[in-house]
Amino acid sequence: MLPVPSKFNLVTGSGEGATPLNAFDAALLDAGIGNLNLVRVSSILPPGAQISPGLQIPPGTPTPTAYGYITSSSPGEMIAAAVGVGISEDTYGVIMEYEGCCTKEEAEKKVQMMVEDGFRMRNLHLKEVIVRGICHRVERTGSVIAAVVLGY
Repeated sequence: MLPVPSKFNLVTGSGEGATPLNAFDAALLDAGIGNLNLVRVSSILPPGAQISPGLQIPPGTPTPTAYGYITSSSPGEMIAAAVGVGISEDTYGVIMEYEGCCTKEEAEKKVQMMVEDGFRMRNLHLKEVIVRGICHRVERTGSVIAAVVLGY
């Protein structure tokens, strides 16, 4: 069985690149997670996990991460991504991700609603919501990422 993460951090990044993959890599680097091996997970925050803004993870570490991202090669297009973490009083939490062609504020509003709906569907009491978003106007090929990185 895998260990259960006890820490988490919300990060965002944006970048431009010569190709969509290079733009995504630039966004990962800007978010501070470009040298990790992200293992994409679905959207449950482990019980008791604590926010850890200075979470340090060694390069190359397989890292459970819930994330939303978008890459575009349409100059002038506004792209955005956001993540939201809902924290309960006494049990696990919920993580939601969103990406689209919109502003940061629109992405953050959408992910906030998604977190609230996720709690309603699970009949959980929502104590707190933490949201982080980012937007970027594409110059040539751009990318944004919003992620919840889980650590130990």
